[in-house]
This record gives sequence, structure tokens and C-alpha cells, in this order.
Amino acid sequence: MANLPSHSLVAPLRTSLAWSLARSSHLLSRHSKVLCRSICTSQRRFDKTPTTIHSRNGASNTRNLIAASSSAHVNKLSNGTARRTFASVQTSQEPTLETEFLVVGAGPAGAALACFLTSYGLKGVMISTAPGTANTPRAHITNMAALECLRDIGLDKDLEALASKGDEHMIHTRWCHSMAGEEYARIHSWGNGPDRKVNEDARLQIFRPSTDFPIQGEYETASPCGPMDLPQTQLEPVLVRYATMNGFKTRFDTTLLSFETDSDTGLITANIRDNLSGQEYQVRTKYLFGADGARSQVVKQLDLPLSVKPGQGMAINVLVKADLSHLVEHRRGNLHWVMQPDKEHPDFGWMGIVRMVKPWNEWMFILFPTRECDFQISPSKEEYLQRVRDFIGDDTPAEILDVSKWFINEIVAEEYSQGNIYCMGDAVHRHPPFNGLGSNTCIQDAFNLAWKVAYVHRGLADPSLLSSYSTERQPVGRQIITRANDGFREHFNVWQALGMLSEDVESRKQVLAELTAPTPTGRERRQAFQAAISNTCHEFHGLGVEMNQVYSGPGVYSADEAVPFKHSGPAAEDPVLYYEKSTYPGCRLPHVWLNTTTPTEPKSTIDLAGHGAFTLFTGIGGEHWREAAKKVSAELGVPVEVHSIGFREEWEDVYFDWERVRGVEESGAVLVRPDRYVGWRAPTVLESEEACESKLSTVLASILGRKTS
Repeated sequence: MANLPSHSLVAPLRTSLAWSLARSSHLLSRHSKVLCRSICTSQRRFDKTPTTIHSRNGASNTRNLIAASSSAHVNKLSNGTARRTFASVQTSQEPTLETEFLVVGAGPAGAALACFLTSYGLKGVMISTAPGTANTPRAHITNMAALECLRDIGLDKDLEALASKGDEHMIHTRWCHSMAGEEYARIHSWGNGPDRKVNEDARLQIFRPSTDFPIQGEYETASPCGPMDLPQTQLEPVLVRYATMNGFKTRFDTTLLSFETDSDTGLITANIRDNLSGQEYQVRTKYLFGADGARSQVVKQLDLPLSVKPGQGMAINVLVKADLSHLVEHRRGNLHWVMQPDKEHPDFGWMGIVRMVKPWNEWMFILFPTRECDFQISPSKEEYLQRVRDFIGDDTPAEILDVSKWFINEIVAEEYSQGNIYCMGDAVHRHPPFNGLGSNTCIQDAFNLAWKVAYVHRGLADPSLLSSYSTERQPVGRQIITRANDGFREHFNVWQALGMLSEDVESRKQVLAELTAPTPTGRERRQAFQAAISNTCHEFHGLGVEMNQVYSGPGVYSADEAVPFKHSGPAAEDPVLYYEKSTYPGCRLPHVWLNTTTPTEPKSTIDLAGHGAFTLFTGIGGEHWREAAKKVSAELGVPVEVHSIGFREEWEDVYFDWERVRGVEESGAVLVRPDRYVGWRAPTVLESEEACESKLSTVLASILGRKTS
């Protein structure tokens, strides 16, 4: 099996992992046996004192005196100067490094968390047992909800430059006999359906009466971002580079072995092994973040309770270099289901998906084995290559770059945290890639947690705020693992209609022939096939499951709401398919385009909010809210930005979209958290500035877990 060498994909990143060479010439001699890396520890944002490193015997030295080898000894010269001598063997004393934030895992969850923490001026250490960033493009669909998080720190443009655009490369999902052969069906995907795009000639008619939901253009009106196809091999380096350049020390080939929490201090000591040298050392940290994937050591040691449903088998990823540009002009899309019911098939490749990685010369052939296939099966490279050729359907040259297996899981942790240890990403929700929810949910986990950690760390919020992370994100994890597996299960109806579930070729051929038969049975089968294909819109146009998350619990203030949240309009009928904009506390801040009285570049409400601050939106008659926000911000030390939207206000509601979705009167207020979720709203301005100040102070203190005076 010809795998891509991992170092070829991560060399640019691993330069940041260069070994520190000790100044002693002894270490450069041929007899030297030991090299260790120095890890720079983090500092509090405004702490300028040198970081120290402690050995187990309590001795300390400033960071610039850290030895690159644990075999170093420090002696004092007569003038008090430290002198280093080096032995050719390691001592039993292992260094303990100090940091405030230790992130275990450098995938989409861990690297995103490190990025978001650095945006608050926080620094730490990120480790990964992997030799570098992802060497296969596992995740790829990047949705608008995740991109809005990355937009908050300015990474959206960098990623868009690397990605394949939705309106160019993600137009369709197809079902076919082969890439070059007959097509069974296709469906518009990822916002490209004509019924889900904005009709610009009728923009003012795309809304029903004032409070209802748009019947067209959901994707364009849902977010300032758009869906895109970004392989994990391109996403991870951008995240790791940003985190590293902004204060997180990153170490690959580094494994978390175990950890202990000091019951007196609450500090966590992590036992770490450098996989290259075999050296073990310790990192003492205030916060530990488990973003270490489906085999999470952190989740395992915490013994977090897992909800586990029976798995649905195995799949095999075959990464292929093949120029299929001659085939895509009339087959434009990034996902192509290939089924050949009229042919025999190997057990390891019953059917599959041909997924675009790089248009149009790199592809992932995702093979689904038969139910009876041995999970330990190990086909030869020639056997895989033959199946790839079968799926391509012509004589296009193909080269296999990598082969890997994965399992179709339905697992979610019942809780995401314990003490100051927080888990996220695949460590706590494991599922197949249907609906493209995996890395997107990882990034949103991190975005939700980062602002809370920063506010607690700075003393702006009570530590109880951190409990809202699990309260808010665990239900999302449960929702997405269910939806992803439902997406997989829904394909069974397609397979049934095409005859793929019949065991022998002759039976499958009969079913295939039945699809063309001018008989009642033929008509019934065609209707079943059409219904099955149409129902996959929940996977390929599932805007609701991407954007409809609603938080509850102490992190939002809903006490002023007359009724509990309930979807309305199309989202009430199908919350997976349709997204409903709302300012109900706990909902995502609705995106609308705003401008100034003298038009300039449009500005999204999404861009006015976030960036580490609370944001209060008001309008004509809401001056008391602005003054109240200034005073409460000064009193609590919490940043609160204020924006007024309305006719001749700071921001013009140019399309009247804010009017339709704001959910309050012009003088009312909508308070948005730093993660751009609505924390609270007031229907109108209160009777006085003092009353507004008192109310806003109560609300902010409640969200932040602070006691009111």
C-alpha cells in the first residue's frame, strides 16, 4: 500500500518544532545520546515576568536557562554564575513545565480552540500525538456556522482562498453507474437549488408577512459566509499556524499519557511523552482541554459516560490522484454515489462515493464493504486500483495515494467536562460524515468554550459560567450524531430502489429492469426511487441542522420571555431542512446586511457582534440603552458594544431585514454574547436610563454567573 509520507504534508509546520540545541559543545559530540525539546510555557496576558520551569525537587530556573537535555546539571561557579555540565545518560529528575492552558489534540477542535484563545491574548501549549497536521483529507464540507466562528478572528478569507467554492464545485450530488457512465439521478446541494437561492428580481417578495420566514434564498440570507469544500489537509495547517504565530507553543509527536488533579490547588499535572526521544516529562496547567479525537485519552481517564448505539459497519477511504476534468463539465458536483447492481462486486467495495478533494484531479473513493466483510480484510493495492477503475468507468490513469479505514459510529458523551477539564470535537461526538457536520461542530464547540474560558480567566465571569459549555453543546452533539446517522440510514431507501440490497446479480438486474418497466410495479418502484432521492435533501440541503441550534441554561437570560422557544413556519415543519432566524435568547444572532446613510461597503450584523465583546442592538428611541450599556460596562469591567439600527441611525436597515427578524420594537434591545448567540432581549426601552441600567446589569451578571450587589 503506497501511503503519502506524512512529513511531506506537514514540513512547513514542523519547522516550528525545531529542537533547542544546548550551548555546551559536549552535546554536539558523537557521544551525546540525548536531545530534548524546550517548550516555552505560557504567561498571563499582562504578566511580563519570566516563566519558570520546576524540577520535581522544587528547584527553579528562568525559561532562558532551560536545558535542552534532561541530563544537564547546574553547578555554581565561585562568582555565582551557573555552569552546565552534561552527562551521557538521563537523570531521574524529569522537568515540569508550567502553562495555564494545555490543549491535547491539534485537529479542527483543538487547533480552533487555540486560535480562539489567542484572540483573547491567552497563550498556552498544544500537543498532538500525530506526526503533523492531517495527512488525509478526512473532513471537507465547511458550513456557514463554522465559518462565522473563524470569521471572528479573520481566518475566513484565508480559508476561502484555499477552498473549492460552493457555487462552482458543490452544485450537485449524483447517483451513477460510474463517473463516466450512466446517471441514475442527481439533486441540487449546499444551497444551489433554484428554490433555495435568492430571486434577485423579486427580492422584496421573498418574505411572507412580517414575522415569517423567507421561502427563497435561505443560504444567501442566513449568513455573510457561504458553504465551501475545504479538505482537512488544508484547514488544519491554517489553524495551527495561526495559533502558533499568536502564542500557542505546538508540539507534534507528543502523547498525553495520564493526568492528575491536585485537590488542594486544582492544578492539573499532565504526564507527557515525546514520541521521538522517548523522554517523559510533566506539564502543570490550570486548564486541560481534551480535543484528542475518537480514541481520547482524556475522555477515557475521566470516564465520561458515553451514549453508544450499535455501529453501522466500516468504510474504506482510498485517496486517488486521477484527472477527471473531462468528465465533470456535465456532472458538476463534489459527491458522486457509484452503484453497479448489474455487476459482481468485491466484499470490500460493494458500492461507494467518489468525493472531490481537489478539482478535478484528486478524489477520495469511499468504499462501503458488504455486511459480511471481515473488518480485518486487507486487499492488495492492485485490488483497490481495480475497484477505482470500475468506479471511474473509462481508461483514465489513476494512482492510489493512501488507504485508511474508519467505522460508522453513533456515540456522544453525556457530559463534556469535569472540573477544569473540558472535552470537545470527536472526543465527545463520533459519527459518520453525512451532512458534513463533523469538523464544523468541532469548531463551534471551541468557539463556545473559548470566550467563557477567557472571561473566567480574566475575572470577568464566575467559574460557574464554564458549566454552561456542557449544558449548551452536549445537546448539539447528540443532535448531530443522530442526524449524521439518519443521513446514512436514509440512503438505504435509495439502495433498495436500485436493487443494491439483493444478494445475487440476477435479482439486482431484475430490479434495475423494473425501473424502466411500463407496469404498475415499475411505476411504484420509480416513485419509491424518486422519493428516496428527494429525501436526501435533508443531508445535502440541511441548513436547519447547521444553523438552528438553540441554547438554554444559565448562559442565557430568558426569564423575560412570555413563552418557551418554539419554531414557526417551515422550520416548525422541518427543522433539519429549514433555518429560522430569531432573536429569542439562546438563538444564533440573525445575519442581515446593513449600511450607512451615505452608502459604503455593506456590513453584516455578524461582523458588528463578537470579537470578544458583548453587543447590544437597539434602534430609534433606544438612547437609554446606549447610556446604560456604557455604565454597566464600566461597572462590571465587561466590554459591551452598542449599535443602533434604523432610519437615519448609526446603521440603516437598507432592506428592512432587521425589522423583520429583530423580534423587539424599535426602542427595544437585543443583547448578543461574544459567540454571537443572543443572551437576552427587551421588547421596548424602559421608563428611565436608571431602569435600563439596572436591568442590563442584572442580565449581564446572571449570564456571567456574578452576584449582583
